[in-house]
Amino acid sequence: MLPPRSSGSFESEKVGTVTATPEDVNTEDGGLRGWMTVAGAWLVLFSTFGYIYSFGLRADYYTRVFLTSHSPSSIAWIGSFQLMMPFAMGLISGKLFDAGYLHSTVASGSAIFTFSLFMLSVAEQDRFYQVFLSQGLGMGLGIGLAFVPTTAVTVHHFKRRRALASGIVLSGSSGGALVFPISEYFFSYLIPLRGFGEAVRATAYIVFACLFAGNCLIKMPNHKTPSSLPDVRTFFKDPAYNFTLLGALVTFFGFFFPVVYLQLYAAEHHIDDNLAFYSLSILNASSFVGRILGNFLADIYGPWNLQAPCTLLTGATIWAVLGVHNTTTLVAVSILYGIFSGAWLSLSFAGVASLASSPNEVGYAARTGLVLGLASIGSLISAPAQGALLTREFFWVRPVSCASVRLPFPLLPYPHSRLFS
Repeated sequence: MLPPRSSGSFESEKVGTVTATPEDVNTEDGGLRGWMTVAGAWLVLFSTFGYIYSFGLRADYYTRVFLTSHSPSSIAWIGSFQLMMPFAMGLISGKLFDAGYLHSTVASGSAIFTFSLFMLSVAEQDRFYQVFLSQGLGMGLGIGLAFVPTTAVTVHHFKRRRALASGIVLSGSSGGALVFPISEYFFSYLIPLRGFGEAVRATAYIVFACLFAGNCLIKMPNHKTPSSLPDVRTFFKDPAYNFTLLGALVTFFGFFFPVVYLQLYAAEHHIDDNLAFYSLSILNASSFVGRILGNFLADIYGPWNLQAPCTLLTGATIWAVLGVHNTTTLVAVSILYGIFSGAWLSLSFAGVASLASSPNEVGYAARTGLVLGLASIGSLISAPAQGALLTREFFWVRPVSCASVRLPFPLLPYPHSRLFS
């Protein structure tokens, strides 16, 4: 577990894996407002991050049916841009949150996301720019505004169970990525009768209802006041933080490979079509367990003590994709990747927060926002690069090996992060 740190006149006391501050003295450690916020934040991530996290379903459909005149690499830009935006916009939305604009920022992001989803429903077949503008840019911008404030506000409601509360909130994305593929499979029966747009609009109404309820439930803590941002230049004088930046950038380049390509891999290898479709749902149901369990254990053992083995095991399960040849191996790889990758993503937030040396740095506009912003570069170029390696002839060993070997590489910075922290 990381040892306590102090900076200047800031006196701290270690509580779990986070730092107790004067602000913590007034924290109710949950309470009604805190758990209402957890529920609201869960619904927001369920309907936004969960929706884009099921992009593998769309990638398969776009490649084989809807955008057949475009290569897998071109189609992958839609998903990679979506996955980049929540992290790339962390500095902007985080700063708005720290300035006190929680509700307006989350509401604006929710409105943009919902509007863009309805616009996707009117996109025409083989019109790549229409799909990219609505699903890639529009929905990405919406979740970019909502994601960081939604996850950040939870931290300010809790003291001892911050990591657990954050893990529950992040599990909302797993829930959405489990439900939306199944719901689209149900609504896909409408496509021969009413078309692709009707199926998308059906899920858009579900998203609208969840986002409306989520925005109503999220509450700003009574003690939370707008805070000034620390000097970002000082972060780069911290060896632990620099090693963490390097590890996040490299890891994000390969981390999302199964999310984007596992269903296409199963379909291209003629594994049961129904099970191939549900592989993403199995993956995301497993990540639900990993995200909650990982952060629960982080409150006990520390995030970095769990992050290193989760990184190694996630890379191993990506490499194991090449061993998928029947229903049993597909289910096994989906479950294992879901558990380890889900824990990895949740532990990343707790780990970066534990590097803070003052109360203001715990906020997402400071250390965490900067890590997410730089790591988004990896998530942006990963899927198109993997698609280019895949080619139209589907040489799977190229993208799988490229993605899997990048996961264990950041294990070198992690010991240094713990040593210098």
